[in-house]
Amino acid sequence: MTGAHQTLALLLFSAFVAVTLAITTWVSRNRRGSAEEFYAGGRLFSPMENGFAIAGDYASAASFLGVPGLIALFGYDGVLYVVGFLVGWLVVLFLVAELVRNCGRFTLADVVAARMSERPVRIAAGTSSVTVSVLYLVAQMVGAGSLVALLLGHTSGAAQAWTVIGVGALMVIYVSLGGMRATTWIQIVKAVLLLGGTIALTALVMVRFHGDLDLLLLTAAERSGHGDAFLAPGLKYGGDWTARLDFISLGLALMLGTGGLPHILSRFYTVPTARAARHSAIWSIGLIGGFYLMTIVLGFGAAAIVGPHAVQGANAAGNTAVPLLALDLGGGADSTGGTVLFAVVAAVAFATILAVVAGITLASSASVAHDLYASLRRRSAPRRGEVAVARAAAVGIGVVAIALGLLARDLNVAFLVGLAFAVAASANLPVLLYSLFWRGFTTRGAVWAVYGGLIPALGLVVLSPVVSGSPDSLFPGVDFQYFPLQNPGIVSIPLGFLAGWLGTVTSAEPPDAAKHAETEVRSLTGAGAV
Repeated sequence: MTGAHQTLALLLFSAFVAVTLAITTWVSRNRRGSAEEFYAGGRLFSPMENGFAIAGDYASAASFLGVPGLIALFGYDGVLYVVGFLVGWLVVLFLVAELVRNCGRFTLADVVAARMSERPVRIAAGTSSVTVSVLYLVAQMVGAGSLVALLLGHTSGAAQAWTVIGVGALMVIYVSLGGMRATTWIQIVKAVLLLGGTIALTALVMVRFHGDLDLLLLTAAERSGHGDAFLAPGLKYGGDWTARLDFISLGLALMLGTGGLPHILSRFYTVPTARAARHSAIWSIGLIGGFYLMTIVLGFGAAAIVGPHAVQGANAAGNTAVPLLALDLGGGADSTGGTVLFAVVAAVAFATILAVVAGITLASSASVAHDLYASLRRRSAPRRGEVAVARAAAVGIGVVAIALGLLARDLNVAFLVGLAFAVAASANLPVLLYSLFWRGFTTRGAVWAVYGGLIPALGLVVLSPVVSGSPDSLFPGVDFQYFPLQNPGIVSIPLGFLAGWLGTVTSAEPPDAAKHAETEVRSLTGAGAV
């Protein structure tokens, strides 16, 4: 890229960083220092504000960079990610949002621990939440590295490494200083920027094709080199039965994983009531639905205008399709319009990555402090000490995410997020649904549900083509691939539910009918909710 691209994009990105750091500094001076302030922003956000924040949290680098890239490379099969991401919100709206807000306080473990023995349940749920969060963070780090490599024209590992380290440092600052309130306002600002940029690019794509969607699709198919197969199922997932099962596995993970994502669940605690939580979910569905529909246009637009070969040439996984599309729509690499539009899209993508990593880091540090640390030292550590631990945990989680992000920098970010969704659907969703709806659920069932989904999900990923046995794997030089699918959801999700059932029916502990009745009334009416 030219020096003008680099300078303008870095100036815009620096402006966003300056604004968000100013928000964080202002919030840190006005905070009360309580756990409720740090974890839930004082529960002072309106449904509309929280809806925008949820949209900002959910529309990650996987959505803005990875999904259009997959559509540009694989056509119809890339659109399947959009379907999965959207359908997952129905689970959140009807089964999760209100009930979680009524039963919990700060984290997923609060909901489960309301009727179980707290210590083992909090340790299990906290471990699972941190694992899901770290996997999700890795995807954002990979997106950051890909974007900066394109922006600065450096594809060396050192350039990407310093980018990932910089993003990690900023996310630690946001979380440790500002907590949930600063993170929420950063998400709102980012959501407005992202939606505005996506609307502008979508409009320019449609103008280029005179508003004719058929012409856009036909041109994309023609330039893809696959013809009509580009617009039909099977280009990525239809080669054989293994590929088809992989698609089913991915679909299950995307549809069920949203309801188990820690950083999404924690957002429902930032509003004052369960009704506000439901309205937040409705706002977010509208915003996210519109955004994902536009990513379909951007993906096919990148295939039709830039071409899959150019997209893949810039980044093998397709993560740079949208910036390249913006460059072309603005008039090309040497034009002022192309320079400006590319810089704006690059800055928005950076803002997306920074905002999402801040939200995920906050959720995972809350799990470490409120669930893991507080379970071990609840009586000897005051609540203020718990918040200090959360800030320290943000640093440790950031270091782990940076290291893994450097290792996985050649994988598609949407694919990486699919793995995080699979773990969330396997470990978090079973224990959450059983706790809310099964009268006979016990502590052993809760612990088994978490580990019965978490361990198989991680184990199958390690034994899959993602890690070894293929040229595109993390360790292409070795082969310990024994599980043929890239996404473990089709096996690990049923195992999570099965383990929860098995642990309950084999438990000597009788279910606490009184606590279940209390949880049921609280979840449905809000009586006694924090």
